[in-house]
Amino acid sequence: MAPLRLRIEGRTFRDSKDREVTLRGINVAADAKFPTSPDLPSNKRAHFYDGDNVSFLGRPFSIDEAHTHFSRLKRWGYTLIRYIFTWEAVEHAGPGKYDEEWIQHTIQVLRLAKGYGFYVFMDPHQDVWSRFTGGSGAPMWTIYAVGLNPQAFPATEAAWVHNTYPDPAEYPKMIWATNYTRLACQVIFTMFFAGKEFAPRAIIDGKNIQDYLQDHFTGACRHLALRIKEAVDLENDVVIGWESMNEPNRGLVGFQDISAIPSEQKLQKGPSPTAWQAILLGSGRSCEMDTWDFGGLGPYKSGSTLVDPKGEMAWLPADYDDSKYGWKRDPGWKLGECIWAQHGIWDPSNDILLKKDYFAKDPESGRKIDYEYFTNKWFMSYYRKHREAITSIHPDAILFCQPPVLEIPPSLKDTEDDDPNMVFSPHFYDGVTLMMKKWNRYWNVDVFGILRGKYLSPAFAIKVGETAIRNCFRDQLSAIRREGVDYMGNHPCVFTEIGIPYDMDDKYAYKTGDYASQLSAMDANHFALEGCGANGYALWVYSAMNNHEWGDLWNGEDLSIFSLDDKPLPLSPEPNTPNQKSASTSTVSLDRSSPAYSESRSNNNSPISPRNLKQTLSMPALSPQKSNTPAEIGSNPGYRAAEAYVRPSPMATVGNVLSYGFDLRNCVFTLALECKEAATEDAPTEIFLPDYHFPRDGTGVEVSSGKWTTVVDDADGATIHRLRWWHSEGKQSLTAKGVKRTPATSLGQEDEAPGYLEQCRQSGCDIM
Repeated sequence: MAPLRLRIEGRTFRDSKDREVTLRGINVAADAKFPTSPDLPSNKRAHFYDGDNVSFLGRPFSIDEAHTHFSRLKRWGYTLIRYIFTWEAVEHAGPGKYDEEWIQHTIQVLRLAKGYGFYVFMDPHQDVWSRFTGGSGAPMWTIYAVGLNPQAFPATEAAWVHNTYPDPAEYPKMIWATNYTRLACQVIFTMFFAGKEFAPRAIIDGKNIQDYLQDHFTGACRHLALRIKEAVDLENDVVIGWESMNEPNRGLVGFQDISAIPSEQKLQKGPSPTAWQAILLGSGRSCEMDTWDFGGLGPYKSGSTLVDPKGEMAWLPADYDDSKYGWKRDPGWKLGECIWAQHGIWDPSNDILLKKDYFAKDPESGRKIDYEYFTNKWFMSYYRKHREAITSIHPDAILFCQPPVLEIPPSLKDTEDDDPNMVFSPHFYDGVTLMMKKWNRYWNVDVFGILRGKYLSPAFAIKVGETAIRNCFRDQLSAIRREGVDYMGNHPCVFTEIGIPYDMDDKYAYKTGDYASQLSAMDANHFALEGCGANGYALWVYSAMNNHEWGDLWNGEDLSIFSLDDKPLPLSPEPNTPNQKSASTSTVSLDRSSPAYSESRSNNNSPISPRNLKQTLSMPALSPQKSNTPAEIGSNPGYRAAEAYVRPSPMATVGNVLSYGFDLRNCVFTLALECKEAATEDAPTEIFLPDYHFPRDGTGVEVSSGKWTTVVDDADGATIHRLRWWHSEGKQSLTAKGVKRTPATSLGQEDEAPGYLEQCRQSGCDIM
């Protein structure tokens, strides 16, 4: 049998030539969260509740457009795709009814991705469960299956849904994530992970709701895996593995007192009910509750408000026609009544809370539940079911295990679950920047350190100055990676989500073309990724339809590295001709006066222009896309901080990577490695060098041993600039120096005054 294209060896990835592979990835695409027919981004309401009659055909993009998007991503240096799809896309029409047309479209897109040499892993994506609970993921029928009525969520605040918000443009930023702490998600995630223990009356088709939901979810993933296998040329060749579930949540499991906000609940925004208040609201009762906002140091109480559903209930009415989807609900599970009342948690006749600690202990063992206990028992029970569903079809699949975000990973080391084909796949976001939509270059907070009790007081977690902030990000990622090794064993670590909001400072960049804040934030995140020792990442996110007005077209988020209202970074498109294999010669010095110093040389002296850039990034079958963005935020296109994310990176390293990084300000890339044997002629160490930073007539390279060459080729369907290095055994190092450029300017302003960030640096700002 031919060697696998990508395999795991200990805590590294290896290619078929036994080189270490560093995965530089991107999430594709945010557009996959909502359907194409009807076209329902989260700011539209029409036909929203007709959730059975939808189609995701054409997500993440059409076949005609796929070449343009894949070519662009490849030329930006990406080698890995986290392929976003939702359970709803597969099984929206009803339980067991799979959308084969969408599946065949997916197979076609994956086959095109193969032509560009991408590694792809499948992400069954969810955010706060479903579009109908304010996020993405599960089909609408799952809401009915748990006994909830999605049309009553606005009145009861069981979920804050952008599609049904009175004025979508005023939907509070990032409030969607608080749906994890509201009734709908608390009910559904409790049932999904631990229904057998905490909702034993919830029986449907003879199964507890836990098994019913998990069986359908893993069954949909298994069915898609089967169709990919039947396509013959995708499994292992392009689809290397599967992720478990995006950002799983415990629901109410482990709440010690549902009448109080748990101390570990760090996110509060808007009206913030306790779980008990959410239960009362869901049964039509009015409640006065605290309101919260988010500041630089986290959430703070901003006041209080009265929420009155006026008797409307979030539960399905008793006369609901429960035969629509063909299931049979057990008579012991009554519609028209709160499921928690049916389990004796409270008495609806007098609204008295009877069991505030109902979710505090494991009913089987009597042990107190904390998040770590939840992860090891209930999350891992689900993970094993998911793993079995996938590996029954794809035995060699790499399993990207994603435990609850920023929680302690499951204790798998030296157990049966210590699978050599497993990857630890955590997420990380700079919460201050994400929630405030502002890059604060003066101070930030070590959130992970606070969560792990590193500081006597949160005040000690504040990091002052840009250097300290960058180091803080790196140290947080390093700590997360090490924690994965300590608990899960010796496995690769890939951060499968990390990113920045682009609509910072009230969309200042969109009005001016100055992306200095975004560039600094993006560079700080990549500095952390490069310095933390992880084996790769998948940046969040690429959205084919992003625009300056509505961002990613989902819940007010705007994290896409691409926008229809901005322009791609200019890159030299010309590959080497057959008689021009090498674009440079070896060197062992960066001293420009040294005889040993050399710069890359090219016979191609054609300048970069918008005309040849468009020719390079466009396919004949794709007509130019346009947005309807208002002129005040759409007439100053910039490079969208691409200078920071289009950056050099090791692709395949002989031996092991010891360290690598890119100094954006000085345009210097460094790599240190160690190998037992020298690089061979057919398997050198290979590095991606973006032409923007490292043009072939302006790149200097210093190596500790051996010879090197740079070459531009289109071996993977898109022209990319590679450095190939044949070095000796032992510890080796390489330094590549490119061209320093003025960053963050809008198109046509490259020679004008420096951007805000550069002005601060030129003025000698001490804190930076």
